[in-house]
Order: sequence, then C-alpha cells, then structure tokens
Amino acid sequence: MRRDIYQAIADPTRRAILSLLLVQAMTPNALAEHFEISRQGVSNHIKILTECELIKQEQQGREIYYSLQINKMKEIDKWLEQFRKTWEIRFNQLDDLLATLKKKKR
Repeated sequence: MRRDIYQAIADPTRRAILSLLLVQAMTPNALAEHFEISRQGVSNHIKILTECELIKQEQQGREIYYSLQINKMKEIDKWLEQFRKTWEIRFNQLDDLLATLKKKKR
C-alpha cells in the first residue's frame, strides 16, 4: 500500500524518528533504544517512513542503516510555504497593532 507523506508525519513517533535521523543514520536497534515501544513497533514505523520515501535504507556489512531523504522533506516544506506566508502576514499585522496600542498608552 502506497502511503501519503502527511499520513506518515502525523504520528509523533515517526516525527521523532525523522528528528533522530536528521542528526545521523541509525540502525533499527539504535532507533528503538529511544522509544518505550517494542522493536517491532519501531520497525512498523520505519516501514511506513520507507514506503513514503522519507527515509532510505543502506546495507553496511551486516547492519542496515536508515537515513533521512532530505529531498522528500522539501515536498512537505513546499506545502507548508503557503501557510508560512499567511502566518508572517498575520504576525506582522499583530506587531503593527501592538505597536499602535503601545503608542496610545504613552
């Protein structure tokens, strides 16, 4: 089943895995040490992230290392950009309003 990247990042454990992989590539066992769920549970999250192409696996000897697919993360950033522009406009409007209120108080 092909999954959606937004479905993948909706889960806090998967977001935490992505954050860990942002720092360095890790084995499933190394990832599992950071969570209070079973190794199989972490493997299920890894499977979903791999299906969504947010992470990739690389065999190094007997170990499999997972790393972040930065290019796929850009897809999420592109989608968020539309919201970022709106937030910036609204924050600027709030800054203007606060400055106006501050001047009136004086």
